[in-house]
Amino acid sequence: LLTTGERQSAALLALALDDIGYQARSYTGSQAGVITTATHGNARIVDITPGRIIEALDEGDIVIVAGFQGVAQATKDITTLGRGASDTTAVAFAYAIGADYCEIYTDVDGIFTADPRIVSGAQRIPEIQFEEMLELAACGAKILHLRSVEYARVAGVKLHVRSSFSDKPGTWVLGEADMNLNKREHALISGIAHDVSEGKITVVGVPDVIGSAASIFDLLAGNEINIDMIVQNVSALGTSRTDISFTLPRSEIEKAMNALEEAKDKIQFEDLRLIDQVGKVSVVGVGMRTHPGVTARFFGALADAGVNISMISTSEIRIS
Repeated sequence: LLTTGERQSAALLALALDDIGYQARSYTGSQAGVITTATHGNARIVDITPGRIIEALDEGDIVIVAGFQGVAQATKDITTLGRGASDTTAVAFAYAIGADYCEIYTDVDGIFTADPRIVSGAQRIPEIQFEEMLELAACGAKILHLRSVEYARVAGVKLHVRSSFSDKPGTWVLGEADMNLNKREHALISGIAHDVSEGKITVVGVPDVIGSAASIFDLLAGNEINIDMIVQNVSALGTSRTDISFTLPRSEIEKAMNALEEAKDKIQFEDLRLIDQVGKVSVVGVGMRTHPGVTARFFGALADAGVNISMISTSEIRIS
């Protein structure tokens, strides 16, 4: 049932193309050779066997493949690949058939330095590295799904993000070897991403002994709860107890709180605290590696805006 929307769209598009004189063929994910794991709703692509696709292309046909779906390798059941998986399907096929690059058409002109709906001065980025795009996608930028960028990076597939409504040049997502590095010598920050759909849970009074943090995050992982940022406080003097805070998607707060409450006696923490309205803002750029002072400017800008900081997380090219 979940795969029928894409199947209908693919077939109707083939019919529409045929009406205006173009020979087209539509394929379901399983017909196209998308082999996946058996995890329904969040399956991952194991392999692509594109024999039928290549044959149709060799005959000059336009090929339309229903994204977001495949067939389980072990059970032969139809599977769905989860949110954003049409992008991932496109990247996987570009790699499987040896395409020069993969174009992703969307409702904006490319990838911008910030969300143009919020920041009027946001500019289109002509080129961006895979690792920068991975950080932006993971930090809330909705333009490309994280899994599609991961797949493209591993497979070495160049991505071109463009608008469905214009012929303007979009944004190229490339490996470092393909970048025009001379252009980017002075680009400290590639972009700013934000996410306002998170909450923060603090586990209060956790015994400061080996394995306590592991027991908390093993429990959350067992309930398939994704954790974002984590902070552990220094153990309070005289109590040998500490507080552990973490952020997570707001949609998973209830499940996480229930799981932790049920395990309270086992983990032996004292209390749970929840803030269900947390905003995350991240600055991303490979130029941060060699330029000091970015962190100070970032936090100075937040202070000037009257924003209190609850948690901080960094990588080599990101501050959140």
